[in-house]
Amino acid sequence: MSSNFLNPVNTQTWTNGRHLVRCVKVIQETWDVRTFCFMSDQPIMFFFKPGQFVTLELEIEGQQVMRSYTIASSPSVPYSFSVTIKRIPGGKVSNWLHDNLTEGDQLPVHGPVGLFNAIDFPTDKVLFLSGGVGITPVMSMARWFFDTNANVDMAFVHSARSPKDIIFHRELEHMASRVNNFSLHIICERHGMGEAWAGYRGYLNQRMLELIAPDFAEREIFCCGPTPYMNAIKRLLTVNGFDMQRYHEESFGATPADIREDAQELAELAAGAPDVPLADLNQVEFTATGKSIRVGPGDTVHSAAAQLGLHIPKACGMGICGTCKVMKTAGEVAMEHNGGITDEDVAEGYILSCCSVPKGDVVIDY
Repeated sequence: MSSNFLNPVNTQTWTNGRHLVRCVKVIQETWDVRTFCFMSDQPIMFFFKPGQFVTLELEIEGQQVMRSYTIASSPSVPYSFSVTIKRIPGGKVSNWLHDNLTEGDQLPVHGPVGLFNAIDFPTDKVLFLSGGVGITPVMSMARWFFDTNANVDMAFVHSARSPKDIIFHRELEHMASRVNNFSLHIICERHGMGEAWAGYRGYLNQRMLELIAPDFAEREIFCCGPTPYMNAIKRLLTVNGFDMQRYHEESFGATPADIREDAQELAELAAGAPDVPLADLNQVEFTATGKSIRVGPGDTVHSAAAQLGLHIPKACGMGICGTCKVMKTAGEVAMEHNGGITDEDVAEGYILSCCSVPKGDVVIDY
């Protein structure tokens, strides 16, 4: 036997930041949903918490565009990760990805980040609720529990428009057939001509929930889907006295197409804003570019950069995705984020520029 066979693999581990990856496979899941699988040219172990997401950095029609997508795969398959994307009528990014992203293409990704995950809320009984393409984060969680033989009782409830819209249908049925701690329940809003469907029909309601998971009050609930779907689920659970501390949902804020929105907002503010006393202004200095500006109370580091013409990449604008992370070398900020940065990064001096407001003069390495 060759001694090389026993040598350890020199593999890096994924950490939150910007990474170049290559699309290695495109899978047609349904008529309007595709899965894009990515790997790194240099082997990387893509460890993340099931349910977290990444932000794709794309160039569309000569403009940089950032979009966040949940990782649909499981970290139990560590050398690659995948995102599953639905084509949306009029959707600039989803349509571009479906029409243009092919095997062999390389692109930068940012992440992984996200508070919505199965690791931070350990439980032995879980209820997964999803609607449409919102199935992706809970599928990542279910795959993780399935692959690791976790002792977790899983009730998986997915709502789709019709049988032809059920994402991961065959894999879900395979999982349900292999283990006795995974119960699958699919609800179709309707079915078309010639489509056989013997499962639940309509929308998830009180009666269905009691039939599917009579012990739902004892379970940790992870929910993802269109906003009306999640609102309906929350109303249903609240009426039944569910402990909402055990309810978790994924929600992305509106994703700006590019920094021109920042410029427009700043122009509007400048047109109608009253003068601010000089003593109330804070200086934000960007050392890498040698630029600085004085900003008023409430202005973020990101808006300060935009006023100087500096483009700090941004996706969610809510402190969720972590795309706008920069190093603060001096000064203090008030940062109200939503899980897009780790405690370790904060301890090292990093901030999320989109949700960090200077509390005095600050210095940024950018």
